[in-house]
Amino acid sequence: MPIYEYEHLEAPCSLGKVFDFRQSIDDRPLTTCPQCAGPVRKLISRTNISCPKSDSELRDLGFTKLVKRDDGVYENVTARNGDSRYMVKGKPETIPDLSKTISD
Repeated sequence: MPIYEYEHLEAPCSLGKVFDFRQSIDDRPLTTCPQCAGPVRKLISRTNISCPKSDSELRDLGFTKLVKRDDGVYENVTARNGDSRYMVKGKPETIPDLSKTISD
């Protein structure tokens, strides 16, 4: 079940000014605090999205990351065995071999 954040509109109770509340996505938003019955409103919170943090994690997941180094030159920071470390404009042999990461 998701956890939602609510904010007291008046004096907060022991839950604090902002508190978390676990409820079904189908439940109606709270209008009163479950502890003190004071008025509350639902807040829009940031979601927690987990994403790869390093170039090696991206490579292991099958992604290719190119970083611009110069005009028409990109460094393949997720290069695999046999891939060129740099991709250069006008040199198709430096393009990463995507058949290593894309399959049917």
